Amino acid sequence: MIRQNTEKGAVTIESSVYTKIAGIAASNCFGVKGMAIRSMTDGLVHLLRKESMSKGVRVTFHENDAISIDLHIMVDHGVNLAAVGASIISEVRYVVTKCTGTMVQGVNVYIDSMMIG
Repeated sequence: MIRQNTEKGAVTIESSVYTKIAGIAASNCFGVKGMAIRSMTDGLVHLLRKESMSKGVRVTFHENDAISIDLHIMVDHGVNLAAVGASIISEVRYVVTKCTGTMVQGVNVYIDSMMIG
């Protein structure tokens, strides 16, 4: 959680706000099928529904009031992985900073699976 002080008072932003914003921003990028999570029971990667896409996002808070974001995604077959990754990093950093005013120190994209068909 990050607390930002303004001339009108203080604003506290919870971790869930960052995970939802980052999940939506990443899912809207070209070539992204959705957010992913690895099941502890069978070890398989599962595509998350829109309601639970924040489970594929992890936010780390730093002492300088900045955050780092880890995203686990599934991509479409045949996309350029480097281009998709760069697009996601740029989009997530921009949208999170624009919506919350928080500096994003880093965005790490983990491509867990590729959907064929």
